[in-house]
Amino acid sequence: MEKEKYLSKAFARYVRMSPQKGRLVADLVRNRLVGEALTILKFNERKKISAVLEKVLRSAIANAQQKSPNVDVDNLYIAGIQIEQGPTMKRIRPAPQGRAYRILKRTSHVKIYLDEKKGR
Repeated sequence: MEKEKYLSKAFARYVRMSPQKGRLVADLVRNRLVGEALTILKFNERKKISAVLEKVLRSAIANAQQKSPNVDVDNLYIAGIQIEQGPTMKRIRPAPQGRAYRILKRTSHVKIYLDEKKGR
């Protein structure tokens, strides 16, 4: 993703959500126009993950406007979206007979890349 040129990008690191659940929502908005993607994220059932992705997407849109002020926001689309595994926090839960079960609290790194659709 890094080697290709994009109009803008935005990252969120160490987000307290499972990457597996985040990718389910990311698949819904991949390769869509930003207006359509924002609507999908607003009305999605997975509220916490959608809110994080919406915040990062709005940041990428603002970055695009800052980078090139003459860009048309309606022509922007999500050229790439990655949700990668971050560090996992390990916690202990008491279990029967003096044992302990491990709880894995997963984190994610979210990356969104925007580009402009030509000829729309």
